[in-house]
Amino acid sequence: MNFCSDNTAGAHPKVLAALTAANGGAAMPYGNDELNRRIETRIAELFERDCAVFLVGTGTAANALSLACLTPPWGAVFCHPEAHINCDECAAPEFYSGGAKLVTVAGEDGKISAEAFAAALDAGGFGNIHHAQPAVLSLTQATEAGTTYTQREIRRLADLAHQKGLTVQVDGARFANSVAYLDCRPADITWRAGVDVVTFGGSKNGAFAAEAVVFFDRAKAAEMPFRRKRGGHLWSKMRFLAAQFEAYLDGDLWLLNARYANSMARRLGQGLAKLPGARILYPVEANEVFVELPDGVIRGLEGDGFRFYRWPDDTAATIRLVTAFNTDPQHVDALLANAERHVRRLAVSPA
Repeated sequence: MNFCSDNTAGAHPKVLAALTAANGGAAMPYGNDELNRRIETRIAELFERDCAVFLVGTGTAANALSLACLTPPWGAVFCHPEAHINCDECAAPEFYSGGAKLVTVAGEDGKISAEAFAAALDAGGFGNIHHAQPAVLSLTQATEAGTTYTQREIRRLADLAHQKGLTVQVDGARFANSVAYLDCRPADITWRAGVDVVTFGGSKNGAFAAEAVVFFDRAKAAEMPFRRKRGGHLWSKMRFLAAQFEAYLDGDLWLLNARYANSMARRLGQGLAKLPGARILYPVEANEVFVELPDGVIRGLEGDGFRFYRWPDDTAATIRLVTAFNTDPQHVDALLANAERHVRRLAVSPA
């Protein structure tokens, strides 16, 4: 009954089967195999556009390496204060870029506000030798609040960025969940909306360890082969990364997994919202639920064996619940039933 993260889930059986199948025989190393070439073509077909595709093993590598290709060491990368690149990647973007500065831009529900971004650009210090030079806008899709940027929201932010000469990168560790929520085509919320680069995540959604960095402008990818190698993320046996994506894309498994995870989160959110004293903090638009509960209910659930994080720290009265492609619906229903039981228990407890 673990709702700590979608990272607690294992790999989908079809992904494991694909790894086993790829293990047979010999294949050329460092991505020079037929399987990698097939995946590059299939990802281009998925996004309906010619693109440069680079597979890596972690989301941190995908973000840090792609950003390093888009900004000079003296550049500024604009991101939300809660963005993974700002809070959870141990300064990897700064390290791989050689020192680029992260500049946070606020906005409700985990999304960068267009008005706040416009103001940040106005104060950006373009051409001022004493200031980091604005270079990239990084969006998180789905956001760290479990919300999703719409195509219109992305387009507005991307237009502001492009008018000032910035590129737009999307941290898509949970990209599939956003596509599932919006019921759109991947192209609609990437290059058609003005995105230049997206990291297409697999690790949180059924893969073992697989992320794809997708450049919609090949010229912007010129440094990526060298940065990936220099950064230690060009696997000698790259066929095992490609094999995961072959299974991930086959029959739209990536989308089916995300739809299921989203449905479990909605089930949680709708059930918890009915409880007295509960407050859902953000719209449930992907596979995360943030809910404020009485401390006694939280402690009761912890005592029942449910696992989750208090958010943002161990003293908070808010918990984060994350669902995955293999979340057991019985665990969801059990959490809701137990939470209701604890609410009733607290209501009848003597003052």
